[in-house]
Amino acid sequence: MNIAKFDRQRGLSFSGFIQGAFILVLLSVLGLKLLPVYMQNGEIKQLFTTIANDPEMQKASLRDIRNSYSRRSSIDNITAINAEDIDIDREGDKPVLSASYAVKIPLAGNMSLYLDFNPSSADK
Repeated sequence: MNIAKFDRQRGLSFSGFIQGAFILVLLSVLGLKLLPVYMQNGEIKQLFTTIANDPEMQKASLRDIRNSYSRRSSIDNITAINAEDIDIDREGDKPVLSASYAVKIPLAGNMSLYLDFNPSSADK
């Protein structure tokens, strides 16, 4: 039996474990702060698509479309943008809703993340 084979230990040292755990905690905190912002952006995009594909909204006025967004966004508790922030164009008879907004996420102390979003009902 070769004893030299067992002389060297393998594995993770305590300091390596602490460093890995620290990085894992930082990534988890960052993910928990980013997840709600991206989920709300997805909800806004889905809401834009729903309104654009609604048969009642095909010939509706801009005011009616904005009112529809206001009602639906209050139900979904969307706070990132309001109805006045929406740009509404038309492609034929179909309305195309879009918006451009930014979200500032405080991380720690004076560090923040600044994210720009551009949801649109035209995106597939």
